[in-house]
Parts: sequence; C-alpha cells; structure tokens
Amino acid sequence: MRRWARGWVEDGKGSVWTRGRVLAGLVALTAGLLAFHRAVPNSVGRLGSLLEAFLPWLGLVVVVLLGLALLRRSATALLALLLPVAAWTYDFGGLFLPGTAKGAQDLVVVQHNVSDENADPAGTARALAGASPDLVALEELVPAALPVYEKTLAPEYPYHAVRGTVGLWSKHPLTEARLLDIKPRGITDSWSRGLRAVVRTPRGEVAAYVAHLPSVRVGASGLASSWRDESAGLLGKAIAAEKRKPVILMGDLNGTVDDRGLDPLTSRMNVAERGFAFSFPAGFPMARIDQVMARSAAVAHIRTLPATGSDHLPVAARVTVARS
Repeated sequence: MRRWARGWVEDGKGSVWTRGRVLAGLVALTAGLLAFHRAVPNSVGRLGSLLEAFLPWLGLVVVVLLGLALLRRSATALLALLLPVAAWTYDFGGLFLPGTAKGAQDLVVVQHNVSDENADPAGTARALAGASPDLVALEELVPAALPVYEKTLAPEYPYHAVRGTVGLWSKHPLTEARLLDIKPRGITDSWSRGLRAVVRTPRGEVAAYVAHLPSVRVGASGLASSWRDESAGLLGKAIAAEKRKPVILMGDLNGTVDDRGLDPLTSRMNVAERGFAFSFPAGFPMARIDQVMARSAAVAHIRTLPATGSDHLPVAARVTVARS
C-alpha cells in the first residue's frame, strides 16, 4: 500500500501535479462545453444544437476521464474533474430529485408519436390509457389507424379532436378545436401537424396545444434543422399570442429542451422539473424529443412509459395548474 501511494507521488514520470496535463486540458474542455454550450456557434452545421441534443451524455465523458485520471495517477486531472462534475450537476442533477406526490391541482398528460408504421394501434391505445392520464396527445396518425384509436380510446376519453396527423383525447370536454398552422415555407406538400383546443378541466379551462415539428437529420455537414427551427418559431408565436392561461404544449418537437432551436418555446414555457424520460429511439433511447411544456403551470415530473409499436417511447407528465 505504501509503495502504491509513493507511486502516486513519484514514479519517474513526473509528480502527480505535473503529469496528466493534456488530460486535465480535456477535462477543462468538457467542463467548458457543459457550462458554456451556448457559446458553441450554430453558423456551421448547427454544431451548437447538435451538442445540446446530447448534452447530458457528456456525463459519460466525465466518467471516462475519471478512469483515465486514476490510471494516469494525475492529481491535476482529478482536481480539474471537479469542474465538469459541478457543471453537470448544476445542469441535470435536479432531474434526479424525488418529486412530490400527485395533488388535487395536477393533470396527468401522455404524449406519444405513435408512428405511421405502427402495426398495433389498438394495443398502443390500450397501453396509453393504462397510465390513466387526463389528456392523450398523439402524432403520426394515419387514416387507416385513426378509427382504431378513436374506438379504443372512446370509453375512457369521450372527447377528442384531430387535425391532420395530430390528435388530442380528453376525459374532459373540449371546445374551440382548430388547426394550428406551423408549416415551414419550404414544405409544399400537404402538411398539417398542429392543433389547438380548450380543455374544460375540474381546475378550470386550459389551452392545449399538440404539435409535431419537422424532423432533423445528422449528416456529414452537421445537423439539418432549419425547418424544425422555423416551425418552432411559428409555434412559439402562436403560444405567445394565446390569451388563455394556463397553456399546456404536448408534442414530438424533434429537439431536446437544451437545444437552442427550441428557444421560441423554452423561453416562454416551463419544462419538466424532474425526470430525464429519454424517448427516442425506442430501442435505445438517447434523447427526449417528445416534450410536455407549460405556461402559467409547472411540469412537476416526466417519465417514459413501456414501449409500444412505435419507434418512440410514450412520455407521461404531471402538470400542476392553479384553479382558475
């Protein structure tokens, strides 16, 4: 033990304070990316958004760097590791904290991109209803599957509205349902992926939005997200103009809450206070791109539900609203 300890101090390759300087530099870089990710420019390949899409995974980089620092016996690198650990904990540590129990002012909502290739819409609908939510928001509804969802959900969710490929099912009466135009200018095909309705809940009326923003692609040139970003801007303007309070947004937004492409939404709405709920891809979830946000209300907790026939996992969120 003494010999091993002396090896930490001096082993012919420098002291614990002089060795591992390159490693310490990598540690400092990781800390900088966590703390100042907004400084990474989006002008080339939208690298900033690409980094932000997977920002929580830098925690694994920190773990790898810890292992290398121990192998290298570098006190400098180990001390530097306090920086990324602090930055990661500040950004994401609160998501692990236990949430409060469901209260009388809470609404439970489920958000799910059911996939236009889902071979079991009835089973998917039953699985979502099994979470006993107040609201169920669905995307990628295709004409062949829509009657199945309507029939299966009808006993517990007698109120629903569908516009284009998105829909909202509710235990409470719906009014003022209308199409929400969030179509980017560059899309010329038929494209209807936005819905706005008013839900008459026991806590009062709530403006509910369901949206499916355009997909993003990662390629050699970086992240292709211009249509997603434009659609997010249109959705943000619609929510800013909404007169009712509170507002709940549910949707496949094809972006994480850290991604600056969703700033038109995250700057106006509250995001989940607890829970990671990585939802995509279903086989090995890497990011939560299925979101529940709220204005004049709090998203107290978000979690994933078991896999369905979709390439997304459903997410269930608890939204705390004040009685109006």
